[in-house]
Amino acid sequence: MATMTAPLTPTKPIPGGSFLITDATAADCFFPEDFTDEHKQIAQTTLDFAMNEVLPASDALEAKDFVVTRRLLREASKLGLCSVDIPEEYGGLEMDKVTSAIVAENIAKQGSFCVIFSAHVGIGTLPLVWYGTPEQKQKYLPKLATGEFVGAYALSESTSGSDAMNARTRAVHSADGTTYTLNGEKMWITNAGIADIFTVFAKCAVPGTNDEKLTAFLVEKGTPGFTVGREEHKLGIRGSSTCPLILTDCVIPAANLLGEVGKGHRIAFNILNIGRYKLGATVVGASKLALNQAIRYSKERKAFGKPICEFGLIQEKLADCAAGIFAGEALCYRTIGMIDQALAGVAKNDTAEIQKRIEDYAGECSIVKVWASELYDMVADEVVQIFGGYGYVEEYPAERHYRDSRINRIFEGTNEINRLIISGWMIKSAMSGKLALVPAIKTLMDEVMAGPVAKEEREGPLAAEFDLLASTKKLTLFAAGVATQRYNNALGDEQEVMAALADMITEVFTLESAILRAEKIAAKGAGGTAEIAVTLARLYAAKAMNTVELAARKVIAAAAEGDLLRTQMTILRRLAKHDPIDTIPLRREVSKHVVKAGRYSL
Repeated sequence: MATMTAPLTPTKPIPGGSFLITDATAADCFFPEDFTDEHKQIAQTTLDFAMNEVLPASDALEAKDFVVTRRLLREASKLGLCSVDIPEEYGGLEMDKVTSAIVAENIAKQGSFCVIFSAHVGIGTLPLVWYGTPEQKQKYLPKLATGEFVGAYALSESTSGSDAMNARTRAVHSADGTTYTLNGEKMWITNAGIADIFTVFAKCAVPGTNDEKLTAFLVEKGTPGFTVGREEHKLGIRGSSTCPLILTDCVIPAANLLGEVGKGHRIAFNILNIGRYKLGATVVGASKLALNQAIRYSKERKAFGKPICEFGLIQEKLADCAAGIFAGEALCYRTIGMIDQALAGVAKNDTAEIQKRIEDYAGECSIVKVWASELYDMVADEVVQIFGGYGYVEEYPAERHYRDSRINRIFEGTNEINRLIISGWMIKSAMSGKLALVPAIKTLMDEVMAGPVAKEEREGPLAAEFDLLASTKKLTLFAAGVATQRYNNALGDEQEVMAALADMITEVFTLESAILRAEKIAAKGAGGTAEIAVTLARLYAAKAMNTVELAARKVIAAAAEGDLLRTQMTILRRLAKHDPIDTIPLRREVSKHVVKAGRYSL
């Protein structure tokens, strides 16, 4: 039976991007504190499997012992972990998106297996779930649910990684309409060496037109003309299978067309939205493991007569990692909670409506992907530093985290592409009237021209942080207004400016999520957990404000000069004005908490 998320106060879905122009409340948001008992049980089951079965098999996995890999996938399937997103009539559990993310987060304790698992249950299976015919679903989904079959997704090519629509692989429909013949090559295909069924994208002539457009096909392993190339030797995730695919006059039945001719871009982009927020959940899970390992090491390793966890500079590292993870959890599950809420009441077989509603959160999905992947890079780097010389040695876990983390900024669309999606999607939504961003910018500009106004007085332990949040929103709207005035319709061509705006938008959403999560925890009562949640939010707020202010300066410096620049910088300084936060005691408090607990414990 499908599990449901804990009920939230609003009954109407929260529009994507609305966080920029409205003030959410803690009750509006879904966080880990809202997990149901069933969510918690699934999380524990997945974590136990990852820690007790997968992590001990790391040596075999890293050596590409795919017999072990397949065995672990089948064992995961027995626990239901491979079938969370598959409809019940095809052997799946058909659970909510939060549950799917919980599995993704908790399976992420061994990078190589996590990549294999995630590709199988995500991009390897979801195209069939959403776009397959009843016959295709019946043929493949039960086998994917049990781990008998492994799935893979073949979109990238050597000349069209991020530019997926520029694929060179071609598919030609036979004159009698019974087959398609595919020719071309695919690159960097995860699970290629172990997969049984591939979703392959190729350009195909659209009937009744002279156009060739991206189209998806199902290709089984062993099909004549379909060859899997040699395994790539990679910097990280070395135990995952990554190979090129070669299609040479590869003939498949016409029944293996997935979806419609010329509509492959819809499959590609909608699947990527899911992949992005699930990747966010996985790297938050990996960050937790890395931090926990660093905490244990810092308690055991002694220097100058005491454990290194007692040194201030080590405490800073532990605290910054913990604050990032706290914010990352809030960011991921708030986004996924909004998606689940938007899907409530939609018929399970109405895939077009499901995809449309998920697409409304494309900006948030890209935010999760970019922010969380860079969190893991930061955590992995700090963990290597905490381990010192041992962090550079393969026998210790820090070295593998450092290598494995790097791919996540490339997976699911590079972070550069996703930054352009974040700001571009917001601008597109504003121009279409879907998001009332233009009126919000105009209101802010009127406020700016009217001169300083008294701040709203707030109460509570997070009053100052709510003020910072309000400032980050105003700075972001101001910078967006300045950039729009300067570049007009050509703004999309100014990638550096678009990326800076994306960083501001990202920090607004992440900061608000962290503050509201802390407020929700604090509202449940006093105690150590409530106090540390507030401290984590305050610590993150200081960093977020600095990031937003620096990005705003970059945008304004690019968009103005002379007297106009000086005027706009005066406005920026007024909007960004705040008393600096003494983060030293905050970091000491967080470090003391996680060291005492022996792990990240929220």
